[in-house]
Amino acid sequence: MKLSQFKFELPPELIADHPSANRDDARLMVIHRKEKKIEHKKFVDVLKYFSEGDVFVINNTKVFPARLYGEKEKTGAKIEVFLLRELNRESRLWDVMVDPARKIRIGNKLYFGEDGELVAEVIDNTTSRGRTLRFLFDGPYEEFKKTIQALGETPLPKIHNREIEPEDEMRYQTIYAKHEGAIAAPTAGMHFSRELMKRLEINGIDFAEITLHTGMGNFRPIEVEDLTKHKVDSEEMFVTQPNADLINNAKAGKHKVCAVGTTSMKALETAVSITGKIKPYGGWTNKFIFPPYKFKTADALITNFHLPMSPMMMMTAAYIDFDFLHEVYKTAIKEKYKFFTYGDAMLII
Repeated sequence: MKLSQFKFELPPELIADHPSANRDDARLMVIHRKEKKIEHKKFVDVLKYFSEGDVFVINNTKVFPARLYGEKEKTGAKIEVFLLRELNRESRLWDVMVDPARKIRIGNKLYFGEDGELVAEVIDNTTSRGRTLRFLFDGPYEEFKKTIQALGETPLPKIHNREIEPEDEMRYQTIYAKHEGAIAAPTAGMHFSRELMKRLEINGIDFAEITLHTGMGNFRPIEVEDLTKHKVDSEEMFVTQPNADLINNAKAGKHKVCAVGTTSMKALETAVSITGKIKPYGGWTNKFIFPPYKFKTADALITNFHLPMSPMMMMTAAYIDFDFLHEVYKTAIKEKYKFFTYGDAMLII
């Protein structure tokens, strides 16, 4: 397929810059794949579509405050550093992106905090904006991480074009986030409130947890027209044996398995064996799913409305049906559904 086939006009006012008052207040478009039918509901209505024995696969990754603002030594030039991943815990080595990149060269020192309480040295170039930093911090690792937490900012995507607000620290995170490592939230999961999860549990719904640390590849522009030539960034993921068993037992019992978010779907499609069973997994995935694609595990998908030409939109198109997705998105725009990070959701069944 071609990149341009995923282009559409999205009115800027439909990009949600703030979350709904309550997590499960979002609107929910329910999409019946086979019947090509669309329903308009509230997110809390997701209860009506699942029953005892069904399993929701949720991504328990936790977003860390990945955006730092600092100054370059001597010149005092303002620099933004976006932490991508920790390369070596003992050496305090990190893979980062810097802006403006043209000013940052190997050997430069960067200072963070009002009194320069955190210092980093540029030790390598990776990509045009990518660098490897070594943080010069003598204290224990726990103190280093506390300093990063204190100086870092919630990495809300820049498309929102607003200052980070106190509520973002909590709302740009799922309530079940556990394992730190993501630079972007698995946004479909942010619609689940504690009350809704409890009601689902009372109804006999199980939750299988996977971990996939969402990376920058979800937001980098795709620069090739032929999607078969696009290479995605690798993301670290984990599936434990108990959670694999939970999913496999649901499938064996003819119960529904619902992937909550495209990251959960990617993890399932990475960890599935040729026999159709989910196996334990610990490692990296660079799976890129676009039409046509035959999914092997999930019977349903919960996801947000995505930006044009994004990998998440492409995976959704593969799951729904490419032509029907365009009809769905036209309906969403007509009905003024909210898109992207803090937007509304769709349930595809």
